[in-house]
Parts: sequence; structure tokens; C-alpha cells
Amino acid sequence: MRNTGNSNTGHSNTGDMNTGNRNTGHMNTGNWNTGNLNTGDRNTGNWNTDNLNTGDMNTGDMNTGNWNTGNLNTGDMNTGHWNTGDMNTGDMNTGNCNTGNRNTGHWNTGNRNTGCLNTGNGPLRVFDKETNRDDITWPDFFYHDVAAVWVPLSAMTAEEIEKNKPCETVEGYLKVVSPHAGWRSAWDKASDEDRRKCFDIPNWDNEKFKHISGIDVEAELNGEIEMTVAEVEKLVGRKVKIVKESE
Repeated sequence: MRNTGNSNTGHSNTGDMNTGNRNTGHMNTGNWNTGNLNTGDRNTGNWNTDNLNTGDMNTGDMNTGNWNTGNLNTGDMNTGHWNTGDMNTGDMNTGNCNTGNRNTGHWNTGNRNTGCLNTGNGPLRVFDKETNRDDITWPDFFYHDVAAVWVPLSAMTAEEIEKNKPCETVEGYLKVVSPHAGWRSAWDKASDEDRRKCFDIPNWDNEKFKHISGIDVEAELNGEIEMTVAEVEKLVGRKVKIVKESE
């Protein structure tokens, strides 16, 4: 495919001075970038070295913030992962400047704190109840990172194509999935052994987990799944008529 931009050594670029392919931005060495100066792929931001970033100057993957070296951050200047705040070196913080994990406040070196400047660990609440356990083995599928999925151009609907104009250049788009869809994707890929670790979680509450994830763990592991007629029809790919309930 020909380049419509200038001074490109790659293919199908509409921007200028790209060595990668299918870039609409400028001076990219990666592919399918709409931003500028990216060495990774499918970035809409600028100066990214990894992939699927919408922010700028990230070395991690799938960041919407800026200057992150970790992954999946919406804040800025994080070296940890899954942070919505800024300048965190820990993981899963919503506040700023935390070196611990799972903090909602600021400047904490401990874990699970909701306040500020704490060095110890906050009480752990599981299913709305406190627990003294600190040795919980969480199921592996809990750590899913399905916040977004890449949808190739061939699988996009007309509406998706209309709303995501660069898709024809980059041959697809990054679709943000709902929390329930993320949980479902992780659950479907998990082993039966990993799924059953749910029952070892302190204060296990099936209904609350269903509300959070959309998954009825007990029903699915016992071989019973509640589905509407519409859901069954979507699963089997044809119309379904209920004749008689089984005895």
C-alpha cells in the first residue's frame, strides 16, 4: 500500500516520517499509531514506547494518563499498575504519592488505607465485613486486565466505524468493555480449580459477588445457570420456544 504522507519508509502511512506502518501521526517507528513519536503500536497519545496508550510519554501498556512506566494507569507518573491517582509506586491506588497498595488516600507507605500519611496497614474488609486474615489466596482470574479489547476492522459494526474514523487506517479500534464483561472474560478463561478458590475467600457472599461481577458462582459451579430466553437464543443462534418445563 502507498503512503500519502511524506518521507515514510513504512507502508500505508498518512502522516510524515514514519518507519512503521499504517500511522496517521508523524515520526512513529511503531504501527497503527494516530499520535506522534511512538515506538509502540496502536497509540493515540505521543512519545509512547509501549502499546495501546491514549496518554503521552508512557513506557507501560494501556495507560490513559501520562508519564507512566506501569500498566493500566489512568493517573500520571505512576510506576505501579492500575492506579487512578498520580505518582504512585504501589498498585491499585486511587490517591496520590502512595508507595503501598490499594490506598485511597495520599502519601501512604502502608496498604489498604483510606486516609493520609499512614505507615501501617488498614483493616481489610471483604464483602463488607472486616477480617483479620492477611494470607488470602485470591483466585488468579481476579487479576484480569480486560479493560479494553482490540476489535479488528472486519468485526466492527457500521456504527462503530462511524464513531471511530481512524479505524480504517489502523484497521480496528480499542473498545472499552464494561466491568461485568471484563469479569466474564476472565471467568470463562479460568480453570475449575481457580474458580473454586472463591469459596475460600473470607465472608464469601455469592449474591454480593454476583452484583459486583455479574457472575453467579454457585449456580455455575453446580451446573445450573439462569438464562433468559433471549440469552439462550443468542447462545444457540436461533429462535427458542419453551414447550414444557422438565419434570
